[in-house]
Amino acid sequence: MSTPAIPPNGTWFDTLKKSFIDVHVDASKNNAIPTTEFLEAAESLTTLFDILGSAAFKPVKGDIGGNIKKIRDRQLAAPAESETLQDLVKNEIASKQHVAAEGMLWLVRGLDFTAQAIRQNVDNPAEELSVSFRSAYGATLKPHHNFLVKPIFSAAMSATPYRKDFYAKLANDQERGQKELQEWLSALESQVKILKEFQETKEAKW
Repeated sequence: MSTPAIPPNGTWFDTLKKSFIDVHVDASKNNAIPTTEFLEAAESLTTLFDILGSAAFKPVKGDIGGNIKKIRDRQLAAPAESETLQDLVKNEIASKQHVAAEGMLWLVRGLDFTAQAIRQNVDNPAEELSVSFRSAYGATLKPHHNFLVKPIFSAAMSATPYRKDFYAKLANDQERGQKELQEWLSALESQVKILKEFQETKEAKW
C-alpha cells in the first residue's frame, strides 16, 4: 500500500481507507474491537511510513504488514470465530494454535511504537522526529528485538525527515492537519491500550 496523493488543501487523513476514529469499539462487550475495521485502519497507518520518506522505514512497514496478514489469514480461515480481535485470539488459542495471536502481539507493539513516537513529537513542538522515534523505539519494540533486527530499526529512527518537512507532507492545511492528527492519534492510543490490557489476560496467552 503506497501513499495516495493528498488532495489540494487536504491532509493525509483524507487518503486513508479506514481511520482508527471509524473503528467501532463496543464498550458493552468489554471493549470488543471489530477485526475487519481495525485491520483496515492498521493497514492505512502503514502509509505514514511512506510520508516519512526513507527506504530505511521499509522494514518497519513490512513488519506491520506481515503481522496484519497473520491476523487476516486466521480471520479468513475461521470467520465466525473472528469477528472481533479478542474473539479471534481466544478462539485460535483454544484450538492450540497461536500464529495470529503472536501476530497481534507484534502488531500492537508496532502500533504502540508509532503512537508513542507521534504523541511525543506532538507534545514537544521543538523536538525533531528522530528524537521522538528513537525514544518510542526504546520503550516499545527494542526490548523485544534481537541483535540482528535492532540495527535495522535503529537506522530507520535516524532516517526520519526534519519535523517541519514531515508536517508539511502530512497536511497542506496545517491547522486542519493538527486537529485531525490529534483525533486520529487519540483513537489509536485508546485501541492500543485496550489490546495491551487484553493481551495481559490469561485467555490471551499461549
